[in-house]
Amino acid sequence: MNRREFQVSMLQLAGTGLWVPKLLAAPGPQAPLDITDLYKRAIVIDSLCGPFVDSERLPKAEELAEVRQSGITAVNFTISAPDFEGTVRNLALLEALVEKHPEAFTIIRLHSDIARAKSDDKIGVIPGFQYTAFFEEEAGRIETFRQLGVRIMQITYNNRNTFGDGCLEPGNAGLSRAGIAIVHKMNELEIAVDLSHSGYRTTAEAIGTSSKPVLISHSGCAAVYAHPRNKPDEILKSLADRGGYFGVYLMPYLVASPTVPTRQHVLDHLVHAINVCGADHVGIGSDGSIQKVVLTAAQKADFDADIARRKKLGIGAPGEDRYPYVPDLNGPDHMQIIAEELGRRGQPSSVIVKVLGANFQRVLGDIWGTD
Repeated sequence: MNRREFQVSMLQLAGTGLWVPKLLAAPGPQAPLDITDLYKRAIVIDSLCGPFVDSERLPKAEELAEVRQSGITAVNFTISAPDFEGTVRNLALLEALVEKHPEAFTIIRLHSDIARAKSDDKIGVIPGFQYTAFFEEEAGRIETFRQLGVRIMQITYNNRNTFGDGCLEPGNAGLSRAGIAIVHKMNELEIAVDLSHSGYRTTAEAIGTSSKPVLISHSGCAAVYAHPRNKPDEILKSLADRGGYFGVYLMPYLVASPTVPTRQHVLDHLVHAINVCGADHVGIGSDGSIQKVVLTAAQKADFDADIARRKKLGIGAPGEDRYPYVPDLNGPDHMQIIAEELGRRGQPSSVIVKVLGANFQRVLGDIWGTD
């Protein structure tokens, strides 16, 4: 029996009540954890995050300094635009950032680059896609972008596309034939399949179709708060049974409007995911930035314009009436604060290290290979 079969068998026994892992038991008293030291030594990966609030320009010196002191090892950074030309431009902007600041950033193209980023005290940027509509125009582009180093791709956004239904599509029709084919192609090319914005049926079918573990890089738990962007427990269990990864986001969809989410809402989703998936399959995908968002009048106007734009395009989700971040987890220390809160909730250091980034590092190795 291999490690994955052992984990699956333990989950099955847990469902029968014959075996209950210690993780699911009520945490008992324990010695205080030294989170500062743990965080300093850990691989820390935010599985959906941009370095800066404004990615359209190179950072100012003070912005760069703020981001560098985060202690984050790597981020999955969305470079895709809804169109091909915009995506190429975003990739060029990322290359320009790394060329201008090689002391601070490196591009992650291989699994071994993650550990190298940690040892070199740099922030590794993993180029990722949330939009894949331009693959509908020309399927060969998937190989082109793979050769350019893009190794995480989402197959649907909120609405229906050629590959399947997104999470806001009322038909919930699942994967299309083209969707099945693209999942197989991504497996072949060692590209991680991301299902964060996919509909329930699309997500379930893609998990079953993929020969490799898949990602839900940024989402929440529907059992904690029912929302189209959040995933039900049966999907979380299926994802974990096949070795996948679930990242909890720092978004308003964690709680019903008009409540503004707090770190405690994040922890509610995070602990629930750990209990459902097991400690080897959960992390944080903030869906934000390392840099702190400062709500100036201009920033508010930008947010309001973007919310209006998304609504007009039909891609705005319910609850987009609050700004897209958690105020008390807003800034470069958000991952360390989450580690501290996990400790307060009785999670041991072994679990905290996994949630901080070891789980995401592991799953990328399972998908990409460990070169």
